[in-house]
Amino acid sequence: MLDTIDKKLINLLQNDSKQTTKQLSLQLNLSVTAVYERIKKLENNKVIENYVAIINKNKIEKSFMVFCHIKLIQHSREYVTTFEREILKLEEVSECFHVSGDYDYILKIYVKDMDKYRDFMVTKLTAIKYIGSTHSTFAIEQVKNTTAIYL
Repeated sequence: MLDTIDKKLINLLQNDSKQTTKQLSLQLNLSVTAVYERIKKLENNKVIENYVAIINKNKIEKSFMVFCHIKLIQHSREYVTTFEREILKLEEVSECFHVSGDYDYILKIYVKDMDKYRDFMVTKLTAIKYIGSTHSTFAIEQVKNTTAIYL
């Protein structure tokens, strides 16, 4: 179970994971060793799974964001496993969720522009077997985007 200090530490790391243990220790009023040990414990227990760099999508020409809803022809084990295996291979897809409701999956896709999205749809996505239908929604403005889950 996480105590109050663990929660504060996690929130601090989510805001800036490049902080030194010295910087964190000053904010938490703990020794550097205590902070280091807490971080190691959180990593070993898989509370902290990874550290990543968050990229400015405009700088790498991948700022066109699309949410693509996918409906499979049938919801059988073979169709689901085939679709999921193939979707993992597509670098344009940053997130894929198996969902309830009118569609089976929601994909979050980043490409350069509408032409690149059309190319992606025609050459890659619709080449996957068992897709019955797709519905694309294009992001107009990003109002909020965070990876943090505050405790």
